[in-house]
Amino acid sequence: MFTRLICISDYEQHAKSVLPKSIYDYYISGANDQETLADNVAAFSRWKLYPRMLRNVAEVDLSTSILGQRVSMPICAGATAMQCMAHEDGELATVRACRSLGTGMMLSSWSTSSIEEVAEASPETLRWLQLYIYKDREVTKQLVQRAERKGYKAIFLTVDTPYLGIRFDDVRNRFKLPPQLRMKNFETNDLAFSPKENFGYNSGLATYVHKLIDPSINWEDIKWLRGITSLPIVAKGILRGDDARQAVKHGLNGILVSNHGARQLDGVPATIDALPEIVEAVEGKVEVFLDGGVRKGTDVLKALALGAKAVFVGRPIIWGLASQGEKGVQDVLEILKEEFRLALALSGCQNVKVIDKTLVRKNPSAVSKI
Repeated sequence: MFTRLICISDYEQHAKSVLPKSIYDYYISGANDQETLADNVAAFSRWKLYPRMLRNVAEVDLSTSILGQRVSMPICAGATAMQCMAHEDGELATVRACRSLGTGMMLSSWSTSSIEEVAEASPETLRWLQLYIYKDREVTKQLVQRAERKGYKAIFLTVDTPYLGIRFDDVRNRFKLPPQLRMKNFETNDLAFSPKENFGYNSGLATYVHKLIDPSINWEDIKWLRGITSLPIVAKGILRGDDARQAVKHGLNGILVSNHGARQLDGVPATIDALPEIVEAVEGKVEVFLDGGVRKGTDVLKALALGAKAVFVGRPIIWGLASQGEKGVQDVLEILKEEFRLALALSGCQNVKVIDKTLVRKNPSAVSKI
């Protein structure tokens, strides 16, 4: 008998039971000892909600805008690579589920459905492209221009991956794509992370990044990227205030506070703890978003109270996909939406505009007395 799944952790447990071990390990793993992976989730508990009472919440409006585009809620699908490993419909199921909820999807450059296929599966869904800068700049340029032609509304430039973090299980499993899959945005076997390629005894993805992704990129390369697209550009992977100010200085349109799902450098702060410094640093000049560890509607509320415009969820989307494909993703987003609606109402907020930092405080017992 199928057990009813009613929260994100239920979906994670179910996904673990149905996915092949090496694939589940790929999705779940963080870097090294996974300290930050655990802290991304745990950190939300260090922030406590202080609700307002008697505020008439008979009607609650969750809608907001992201980079000028309207969404039904400040909860969007983040970029997760190679989604067809979780379900045969992969990214196509995700974009359709986002359409059903009226929210947006960030497509990974390393998707197992192409930029064009995802656009054609749901032309009306708000879509953004996550981007790595390749050593071959023409490869990068083609990705950006294809996305712009197909109606994607922004580029989320990953800035925290000059090399791939060490993920022990991927090394043990010598991770690579199943034989029937490839990264669909690329034509040649090496660029497409084809299972036909020999990646040696390391994680295949770590070898791929070392071989193809440009570790020399710096702030001056933003000028090059700006020169090949008119789309808004968001820096994905900022954790420091000084870097946030550099992003504003170089004309970026937003910042996604992210530690790459705790998959790059272990020991960095949880994103919810890094968020206030970034919000303060940008002084309202650009929109700030957050990903990492969002598992509940109250997590969403806390992130917005600390200054995020919206949050992006990654692994929960994969757990929904693995469980029931498009319906699973839709259900995961619906759970987060309804949890957020309830959290908003119980905090005395009629809409997202009245959320502010007075709703949250750091738990005194979680603050060092040194």
